[in-house]
Amino acid sequence: MIRYTSEIRVRYADTDQMKNVYYGKYLEYFEQARSDLFRALGLPYSELERRGLLLPVIEAFARYKRPACYDDLLSVETMLPDIAGARIRLDYSIVRKGESEILVEGYTAHAFVSASTGKPIRAPEFILRTVNKALNAS
Repeated sequence: MIRYTSEIRVRYADTDQMKNVYYGKYLEYFEQARSDLFRALGLPYSELERRGLLLPVIEAFARYKRPACYDDLLSVETMLPDIAGARIRLDYSIVRKGESEILVEGYTAHAFVSASTGKPIRAPEFILRTVNKALNAS
């Protein structure tokens, strides 16, 4: 399993009237962490798009356990177990930095889609090579 941890500081604009992070923002935190993981693998979204690949979200889930608040420094762990066929699923776990209590956990599932046709495709070989290399290194 590939694991990558991103740090995100909660902005005031991310909070609701109760001073907690607005629930929809956690999906944005998942997105930031996912982008960070791909960048760390040498596959930033700009490179994927240059190669004619899109990764739309086809499913998202979040379980809210405890709130995060303004100015909290969050650690968002992204986990990529493997890639199967034309889909990829990433799991996320959010904690306050330095703590172990999970605030939010969830996942996103994505389809590999050809930018030119808009149709789903199997995971491209360059993605599989990169992910397998990272899996073997961990």
